[in-house]
Formats: sequence, C-alpha cells, structure tokens
Amino acid sequence: MIDIATQLTCVYREVSRQSDAGDQTAGVLLRRRYPTSVEEVWAAVTNPARIGGWYAPVSGDLHVGGRFQLGDVASGEILRCERPHLLRLGWDPGGGTVQLRLAADDDGGTVLELTHTTPSETTWSDTVPVQLGPGWDVSLLALDQLLRGERAHGPVVWRQSPDVQRFSQHVISAWASATEAAGTAAPAEITRATTAALALHAPDLTEQHS
Repeated sequence: MIDIATQLTCVYREVSRQSDAGDQTAGVLLRRRYPTSVEEVWAAVTNPARIGGWYAPVSGDLHVGGRFQLGDVASGEILRCERPHLLRLGWDPGGGTVQLRLAADDDGGTVLELTHTTPSETTWSDTVPVQLGPGWDVSLLALDQLLRGERAHGPVVWRQSPDVQRFSQHVISAWASATEAAGTAAPAEITRATTAALALHAPDLTEQHS
C-alpha cells in the first residue's frame, strides 16, 4: 500500500512559463531523491530492460539523434545523452521536451530533476500542468519502487490499481495548488483541469463519485 502522506512530500513540484531561444514554453518541474547511486538511477532511466519496469516498454534507435517509442504512450527523439547526469528528449504528443538531470547528494543518494516543457502557443492550456504533473508523479513513484525492488507487477497494471488511483487523486490536488501558486491559470480553468485529470488518472474512483 502506498503511504500517500509520505510520498506527497517526496516530490518538489513547480509550474512555470519560460522563454527558450525566443520561444515561449510552459512546463512542469519535479524533483525527487532516490536512496541509491547516480549510476544505479541512470541505469534505471536509460536501460531498455529497466525502463519497461517503471514507465513503458521502449524500442527504436536508442542513441543521440535516434527515434524512440515508449509503448503506446509517447515517442520522440533522443536530443542529448551525457552519462550519467543528463538525458534530453524531444517528446510527442505535444511537441515538447522532457529532460532528466541526475546529481549525487551528500548522503550517497541521487536527486533526479525532471522537466517537461511544451510550446505554449500550441499546447499550453488549463489542462497542461494538472495533467502532465500527476502522470510524472506516478512515474517517479514507480521508479522508486523499482529501485527498491518493492513491486512485482508491470507499470500498466500497477497504474490501474485502486491504490495508485487514490495516490493520483492527491497529486492532482497538489498540482492544482502548484498551478494556482504559479498564477498561470484562472481558478475556473484549474477546476476544469482537475476534473479532466481525475477522469484520466483516477477513472474508477471518479466514476464512483459521479
């Protein structure tokens, strides 16, 4: 069972708009610590056999400049890969960018920072942070469980479980609060985004209360 209260405090969450080479982008940032080495976390986020254990099965030309496919969830291009600290991916759907930075901390653990940015003129709306953020929150929790050897089921089955859906309800609220704090969406937009995110990430629990 997921200790929701503890897991909510494990992740730093931020919503922002930025200018990148003159282009406006919108994005989410998550930061989480893992109690293992940078090399171990790097292997978990770049080794095809291990990616399938916490995110989705991966295939394609897995080198810089190559295209990848993550199950039926996402696809894109590998833009940068600097072992063992930086991985930058072009990301579809949405035409955005996902970047992972890994850094060792003083206790021998690893701090992983994940940013997902999207072109604001095409995809920024009330739904972007409140839908993207929770999905990555769940993925980073799945990565933690994989690194600890705590989960027997694959990520698809696990994500559909009532336990994960309950966790998703709480992280959706956390991302709604982060969006409100960032001032990037009006209250009515955040409410609509929350409803859409609950239908996406906690469909069984949402149906029970409809």
